[in-house]
Order: sequence, then C-alpha cells, then structure tokens
Amino acid sequence: MIPQSREPVKFLIVDDLDENLLALEALLRRQDLEILKARSGREALELLLVHDVGLALIDVQMPEMDGFELAELMRGAERTRRIPIIFVTAGIQESNRIFQGYDAGAVDFLFKPIEPKILRHKTETFFELHRQRQDLAETLRLTEELVAVVGHDLRNPLNVVLMTATVLSGSTNEPETRKAAERLRSSGTRMVQIIDELFDLARARLGGGIPIERRPVNLGLIAKKTVSEFEATTPGRMIELCTSGDLSGTWDEGRLEQVLSNLIGNAVRHGSPEAPIVVDVAGPKSEVCISVHNGGRISSDVLPRIFEPFRSGRRRRGDGDGLGLGLYIVQQIVHAHGGTVDVDSTEQRGTTFHVHLPRGAPVAAI
Repeated sequence: MIPQSREPVKFLIVDDLDENLLALEALLRRQDLEILKARSGREALELLLVHDVGLALIDVQMPEMDGFELAELMRGAERTRRIPIIFVTAGIQESNRIFQGYDAGAVDFLFKPIEPKILRHKTETFFELHRQRQDLAETLRLTEELVAVVGHDLRNPLNVVLMTATVLSGSTNEPETRKAAERLRSSGTRMVQIIDELFDLARARLGGGIPIERRPVNLGLIAKKTVSEFEATTPGRMIELCTSGDLSGTWDEGRLEQVLSNLIGNAVRHGSPEAPIVVDVAGPKSEVCISVHNGGRISSDVLPRIFEPFRSGRRRRGDGDGLGLGLYIVQQIVHAHGGTVDVDSTEQRGTTFHVHLPRGAPVAAI
C-alpha cells in the first residue's frame, strides 16, 4: 500500500485500437498506477495539458498523427519535454525506423507481440524514477516551507533585540557599553538581512517568483540613497555615482533598493579595495540601465554559476559574507520586473554587473 501523501503514478498509453489499449491496461493495472488512455495524438496532447505523466507508451503507427510526430510535439513543450517515451512498433517491418524514433525522443522500444514480463520490467523502472523525483520535490518543498516559517518566526525576537540595543546605546554615556550595543545592533541587523534573504528564497521557489508592487519612482534617487548608506557604513571605500537621462519608471522601490544594495555590497566585499566602485544609472528611452563596476576578477569556475543560490563571487570559509543568496535574489527581482541582469569579468577590465529594467506599465494599467 502506498503512503497516504503519495499520489499514484500517471501512465499514458496512446494507441488508435481499442483492443490494444485494453490489453495494455490489463497487463499494467495496479493500485499505485493511474492509466490514462488516448486513441490519437490529439487526445494524448489534451491529456498531457492537465496531467503530470511519469511515462508515455506510444504506438508508432497511428492515423493523422503518428507516434514520432506526437513525440516531437511533446519535446517541443516545456511541460512535456522530460516525459520518458517508449515506442511500440510492429517489429521487423519498422526496424529501419528505430533511429528515427530515438531522434524523436524515445528512451526505449517494445516490439509486437509484446512480452508481458518485458513490458512490466521496463515500465517499472521509469515508474520508480518518477516516484523518486516526486519524493525529492516534496522534500525540497517541505524544506523551503520550513525555512520560510522559521525565518518569519525569528523576526519578532530579533526586532526586540534591535530595539533593546538601540535603547541601550542611547541611554548610556559609557563608551564601552555604547560600543557593545552598536556591535549588537549591527549583528542583529545582519541577521535580519539573512532571514529576509532566506524568506525571499523560499518565496521565489515556492511561490513562482518574488512578488513586486509597482509605483512611480525615480531610480536616481534610490541609487543616491543607497550609495549614501554605504558611504556612511564603509567610509574606507570610494564609491562613485553617475546618473544621466530620464530615470523614472513604475517599479517596486524597496526591491530596487535591495538590488542596488546587494550589488554594491558584493563589490565592497569582493572587489579590489584600491579601486573605486562605480555605480552608473542611465535612462535611454525604453529602459533604465544600472551598472556596478569594481576592480578584481571573478574566477572562471565561479562565473557561470554566479547567480545560483548559496554561491558568491570569491567566497571563502569564515568570511562572514552571509549565505551567498544576494546575487540570486538580485536576479529574481530583476526578472520579476521583466528585466535582465548579467556580468562580465576580466583581469584587465575588472567586474561589472549590468541590469536592464523596462520602465514598466503606466500607473493606470497596473
């Protein structure tokens, strides 16, 4: 008996002859398997639109749309391109078409007349792989839900810690006590940032992306505010801000502050301390472009995966740089705005992150 939380594996059989469908269903029917039957390629495509199928058993010879044509259509759609396909063929008469079948996306062939033991053995292998993928997806979902819940519940006690540190810092004249309170407040703020990143990660994975709330804003003002904050907290680093053109648009102000903060923070942590950080915000007609440049190069083994979660530019154990979620969250926020982000990095030119943001829909259309 399957666990209560596990749904039956769905198995699609496509054949234009009713007797073949009934025979295959009789051979494979069991409790943990839901069999879907289609008498044509068109019926199969309609079923695939609404069902998550673990395996498709497709007859090669069918009128209107043969098995190879159906397989090619399945491979052309994101929803169905990873479904394993076993073709059923009439044996020697079609043996010269086997290579065509593999090109169309087949993982295996069965020849008529079908041997029941071979049919059960081959299909069971793919059913088990599908179950393992389902279990893995469920494990990941539960893990991300746990991260979201824990992160949410930690906010309140951390806010109390931050308020206490602020009150302590303002109510004492002792330098050591004030210094300790500032360290406590700084560490608490960093912990809040880490929790926010984990919460954003969970929302991006579970909710289909980071939500945004568009309002009319000026990206130049956001950039000026963010740069000023870094100049106050990292007085040893030189940060240059250049703005030009029309920088207005309909975006999520808080999220774009997060984008700039993460990109500048990444440059502060990983860039060459001797070279200035240059933040350029420019407004061509249809979009606004942000570039953040710093000295230093991202290693070639890290660069292709720079926007993956839990990775960062030149991360070393013990650096205290957080979880390596900053650039992943930047990418998710930019994509949520319909924009793009990329990076180029060489020894000679240094490292530059480029963000392109469409100005967004008019306010009345939001």
